[in-house]
Amino acid sequence: MGKLVGERRALAAAVLGFYMSIYFLVSLSAPGGWGAAFGGLAGVYAVAFVGLVAGYFWARWFAIGVGISGLVSGALSIWQIGPEPLLVFYGATHAVAALALWGGRMAEAFDGRSDWRDRFHMDENATHRLGKSVIRVGVSLPYIVLYALAPRDGAGTAIAALALAAAGAYGLARLRTWGVFALAGAAVTAAASAAGALPATASGVGLDVAGLGLAAGILLAAAAAPFAGPMVRYLRARG
Repeated sequence: MGKLVGERRALAAAVLGFYMSIYFLVSLSAPGGWGAAFGGLAGVYAVAFVGLVAGYFWARWFAIGVGISGLVSGALSIWQIGPEPLLVFYGATHAVAALALWGGRMAEAFDGRSDWRDRFHMDENATHRLGKSVIRVGVSLPYIVLYALAPRDGAGTAIAALALAAAGAYGLARLRTWGVFALAGAAVTAAASAAGALPATASGVGLDVAGLGLAAGILLAAAAAPFAGPMVRYLRARG
């Protein structure tokens, strides 16, 4: 995977741009109040697409996470429904996007650059922790978007969880400590509201939104987890 770096980057961007466009177009005419959910998904893919094209240091990590999220969603759908061609295509294209961005040579154009590491005083261990967190945010955001914006009653707490998750993702990209706390708050809010709503399904399609909320909560907690140890050690040293 060390060759064809530019081509692999273009391939991943093309896949993400394709799903960004599809979700946006579907959101314009989605029935039964699903417009906001599909619009939110389009927004997630837009962030990944623009980040890759612009070359932001966090973009490779985030796009890999979004690709893994799509691969997992496709695999679960195939397991539940069967190997429908559309589901196979969905999962395979997301896998291609994630794999295309993997490797040290690809990292050189994003998180491997020295400019942002010097700016934020990031060593290799800190960079590795941040990378794991951003990838997990990329995996979780499509789930929290669907959980919060799927048409159903009593979605207020879920929308609060989505707002916290979005703030946490932004905070991570800006390397702000409050971003970690926002992710942790989103994890607790999503998991608690989903657990209190079991069982809950979305209008018209029977989507298990409570299950999505629990999954999103677990993934968001995993995104905050890499920073828990360093924070505890810092507080102990200060004490």
